[in-house]
Amino acid sequence: MHHLMHRHLGKVVAGAAIALTGTAAMAAITLPSDAGAADGTAGQYRPRAAGAPAPGRDQGPPPGLVEGARPQGQRGQGRDPLTDDEVRRAQDLALPRTPRGAAADVTGRPGPERLTTDLAELAPSEAGLADPPRRALVSFYDYKSDSYLTRTVNLTTSKVESTDTQHGVQPPPSHAEAVEAARLLIAAPPGAGLRQDYRDATGRDLTGPDPLSVTGFVYRGRAEGEAPGALGDCGEHRCIRLFTKVKNGRWIDTRRFVIDLSARTVARLG
Repeated sequence: MHHLMHRHLGKVVAGAAIALTGTAAMAAITLPSDAGAADGTAGQYRPRAAGAPAPGRDQGPPPGLVEGARPQGQRGQGRDPLTDDEVRRAQDLALPRTPRGAAADVTGRPGPERLTTDLAELAPSEAGLADPPRRALVSFYDYKSDSYLTRTVNLTTSKVESTDTQHGVQPPPSHAEAVEAARLLIAAPPGAGLRQDYRDATGRDLTGPDPLSVTGFVYRGRAEGEAPGALGDCGEHRCIRLFTKVKNGRWIDTRRFVIDLSARTVARLG
């Protein structure tokens, strides 16, 4: 084990936690207690827009095609969490109706990448109502323009009430983004150490992210310290670092790698 940890770039680490060292930004990050169950969206990101992830990769109708919103379905009451029906309906209503190719998700497919769908805050004047409007705050990341989009949807009226687009804002990555980051790392030359460590740990070749549990966190480039070379684009680009674990097995230390999902490149810190 001692020989293994000094031979490869990605170090196999036993146990359920990794001591975090390196950049100051890492000091406040701890390993998830169950990376196999994590979806990469722990904690709620609060944009500057007024007001306040659904699992799955369904991207809805192709951009440029207008489709009617789903039927009302099951509806929550008051401040109840959004129901599954409300989440799906909110995502349908919030999805930008742009021409095909005008927006892209993390894999380059048409349409922005869905991030989160949360119950929005009430306006102060609505706080005392017996049956206040139900609103959802739906967020996306558009890899075509490297922009963060949030839309407030009124589920009572089926209207999009507000839209906010920001550049240089990087909310926590979705699980789908973390998986795509792992896919890029595995395929890239800097991922050779990860591939070798996986083989040493399991006796099998690593050809894709499916055998791994991955949790992503944002790397903001110069906002976190020195960012060599192309890593200086991170912050404007969508850049991810990973906690990586063999499913039902060992941790593999990939924290020094930065995956630029916007440019689809991989680099190593230090």
